[in-house]
Amino acid sequence: MDSGDFYLELSDRPVLFEKATNVNSVFFDEANKQVFAVRSGGATGVVVKGPEDRIPISFRMEDKGEVKCIKFSLGNKILAVQRTNKTVDFINLIQDYSQLEYSQECKTKNARILGFCWTSATEIVFITDQGIEFYQVLAEKRSLKLLKSQSINVNWYMYCPESCVILLSTANLCNVLQPFHFKSGTMAKMAKFEIELPASTAKVAKISERDIAMATIYGQLYVLFLRHHAKASSSPGAEVVLYHLPREGPCKKMHILKLNRTGKFALNVVDNLVVVHHQDTETSVIFDIRLRGEFDGTVTLHQPVLPARSIHPYQIPIAGPSAVAGQIPIPCKLYSSSWIVFQPDIIISASEGYLWYLRIKLAPIVHLLTDKGRLMDFLLQRKDCKSVILSVCSQMLSEKDRAPLPVIATVFDKLNCEYKKYLEAEHSYTLAVESSQGRSNALVKRPVRGQAVIDQSDMYTHVLSVFTDLKEVPHKFIIAVLMEYIRSLNQSQIPVQHYLYELVIKTLVQHNLFYMLHQFLQYHVLSDSKPLACLLLSLESVYPPAHQLSLDMLKVK
Repeated sequence: MDSGDFYLELSDRPVLFEKATNVNSVFFDEANKQVFAVRSGGATGVVVKGPEDRIPISFRMEDKGEVKCIKFSLGNKILAVQRTNKTVDFINLIQDYSQLEYSQECKTKNARILGFCWTSATEIVFITDQGIEFYQVLAEKRSLKLLKSQSINVNWYMYCPESCVILLSTANLCNVLQPFHFKSGTMAKMAKFEIELPASTAKVAKISERDIAMATIYGQLYVLFLRHHAKASSSPGAEVVLYHLPREGPCKKMHILKLNRTGKFALNVVDNLVVVHHQDTETSVIFDIRLRGEFDGTVTLHQPVLPARSIHPYQIPIAGPSAVAGQIPIPCKLYSSSWIVFQPDIIISASEGYLWYLRIKLAPIVHLLTDKGRLMDFLLQRKDCKSVILSVCSQMLSEKDRAPLPVIATVFDKLNCEYKKYLEAEHSYTLAVESSQGRSNALVKRPVRGQAVIDQSDMYTHVLSVFTDLKEVPHKFIIAVLMEYIRSLNQSQIPVQHYLYELVIKTLVQHNLFYMLHQFLQYHVLSDSKPLACLLLSLESVYPPAHQLSLDMLKVK
């Protein structure tokens, strides 16, 4: 396999922690993205490491039994520890207060606490097998106040910290899901929904939490369900079903990702792409729900964007006192059975003591996705796409990989469509600010200029000016490309910058194509402007009619 083919990689600076052993328990907190290493119930130390922490947090706590769950509040001020099925203990880690523990027992009689989630710096949710209890933690009083509770039979739960939504699995087959949304002291019940199970009369397996994930994709919350056997017997293989979960209104089944294989899978979401890892083949595939799929009347079916590839091989660097200069790093076992994935983009190897972020590499995708239009649709949705898009544009104009003119036109149109969207958003923002002068305009947000906005100066500097200097390219092709870009700008109703016209004129003059220049000016293919008139005046020595053309242009102005 070509080494340039890997489009997924593990972060080069993983979070290192003491690996799980019979004396060291490892926990992961999805909200703070922290790994807890708890030795001997905390008596010989607790070490907490997060992705940004240069210095880990370490402390000791009394060993009061086996720790089932341990998490900091948002901001790391209060520690919550669950050791029994009935209670959660709290420790204030704020300098002013003593480290006295205080406890909260779940309110529901005979209920068993399955776990808990911090939803803010002072608010926590207990999930029991009989419902949920939402508390405010009063640190200075060392007590908790019940804000709201809801009775419901719970099989298991899942928390999405990015959207502050807890998903509860209920019903005998675990297939009825009830989401709750938490925001500054309020708990809102969202629409519950049912996951469709196979219609066969054979014994139906319960839905496991391993087959469910929650993630935000393109700003919308989705529940992802890994269905091991496709509903239609005609299409064997597993599939991932995406349910859109709006804040209000019913949940709707929207997309089906076809995996075309069976076996053990794990899901991540990176840069709005759904990544599906397949343990048996040690490969992964990616899906982009914004790319055109096949709509069957109710849902959109998607195939993988690219062929399956392994994550880029990873070397474990040798560190510590035993490291010897020149020692060969050990290759890491990818897709190991000890890997645990967390949403959206985390992979943990508890047995090796590593936490990685999964990342997408765009450069190799350029060679794997040959359809330039689809490639642009894909790249324009990615976070760090600018340099790759500009290199694709340069590449399609080069002698070696030259694309046909209609393909180049398609690429320009897609780029200018994004560019126009941004210009319109900027314009609306300016109007809103002007109309709300003197009044509070906190609601008016300036549009964020993403990397997908490739403007005329980007194209001119990185692509077109370099391209017009290429000696081996026929001048007819150069002019055709420049005019195609100008046509695309006009089509999107974007005013063309004068330096692009200047580039056209300079190219025409360089190749003595004065008749074409005359025609372009006469038929207003090149719009009149002062800078252009001045440029024409300077051409009088090589092309005498330029003098009159420039005067006509100035007169119009």
